[in-house]
Amino acid sequence: MFGIGMPEMILIMAIALIVIGPKKLPDLAKSLGRAFGEFKKATSELKESFDVNQNLNQVKKSLDEINDDVKDALVFDQGKNTEKEPDSDTNNGAEKTETKSQEEKKNTPSEL
Repeated sequence: MFGIGMPEMILIMAIALIVIGPKKLPDLAKSLGRAFGEFKKATSELKESFDVNQNLNQVKKSLDEINDDVKDALVFDQGKNTEKEPDSDTNNGAEKTETKSQEEKKNTPSEL
């Protein structure tokens, strides 16, 4: 685990038994067990939050890709519309000239 083998663990337990005493050692072990449990719980929650953050980043990346695709499609559609605009302008220009000639006819005095 941390480079501590069985002989080292026995030595640490013997020293703890001598220093703490046999009456308080079970309470200390219970407290350490609870502390390690809380530590494990906190680290698992932290891992879950990182996983959620990764999932959110993946969703954001997907939405950005969709957004780029939509923008490209709009630019492509606008490119098609700009090609059609000159045709519509020439039609509008023809209609405008027809309208001007009609107005000129209306403005000229007609024979009575």
